[in-house]
Amino acid sequence: MIINGIDCLVNGNDVDDTDGEPVLFLHGIGGGAASFSAQLKQLSNYRCIAWNMPGYGASIAEPWPPTFETLSAALNDFIIELGYQQVHLVGQSIGGMLALEHAVRHSDQVASLSLIATTSSFGGRDDSFKQAFLKARLAPLESGQSMAQLATRSAPKLVGPIASAQCISDVESILSGVSEKTWRGILECLVTFNRRNELANISQPCCLIAGSHDLNAPAKTMKKMSEKLSNAQFHLIEGAGHMVNQEAGSQTNDILEQFLGQHPL
Repeated sequence: MIINGIDCLVNGNDVDDTDGEPVLFLHGIGGGAASFSAQLKQLSNYRCIAWNMPGYGASIAEPWPPTFETLSAALNDFIIELGYQQVHLVGQSIGGMLALEHAVRHSDQVASLSLIATTSSFGGRDDSFKQAFLKARLAPLESGQSMAQLATRSAPKLVGPIASAQCISDVESILSGVSEKTWRGILECLVTFNRRNELANISQPCCLIAGSHDLNAPAKTMKKMSEKLSNAQFHLIEGAGHMVNQEAGSQTNDILEQFLGQHPL
């Protein structure tokens, strides 16, 4: 389904299928709307909508390369086009960063934040870590590998020991569908993120979900982030890696259902 240039999946045949409160899912850099299939299937009491971020799926990629400002602007327009005054935002990895960004830029649209495997800023306090990160992530492409080859190599490293073979296959399949142009552009965007100093000003209820084996958004980092937010709860899923909501779909859904039930619109 295309809405205002954004490709998305909904937990029904149409955006107006149910009267449930709107929950908008924002995926990570190697993900897509399909990364939240388990959530769209189980959270049937809510109007669940998973977008493909600009540049992903059939979503328009304008302007490009993206910035957090332009991504938040696209999210703002998408929410308005959906006809909602407020939504619950659920973001994984860079999707969680975007959720934080949106809470800063468009606080009135955000009823609550569920942040999965994400951080409040990227990397270290100088450019050396960012440059090393970009070099490492782009090295496979620079050596002539395809996105499919990159996905095959990367998928097993993104998950923890509880991930099933099917989960790893799904992660690989979704990542392999990301275009090289999108991958390069979104990585350049990712390394610019820093909302560390704004955490204390975010008043919305926040639910943080970490995986014990996540090397990209370590649980201890997320725990510290939860302590800087004024209204937050922290959950740890043992054995999960970075793709928490795919690796532990039922556990993630139980946490989300409880949290959303505590904070209705």
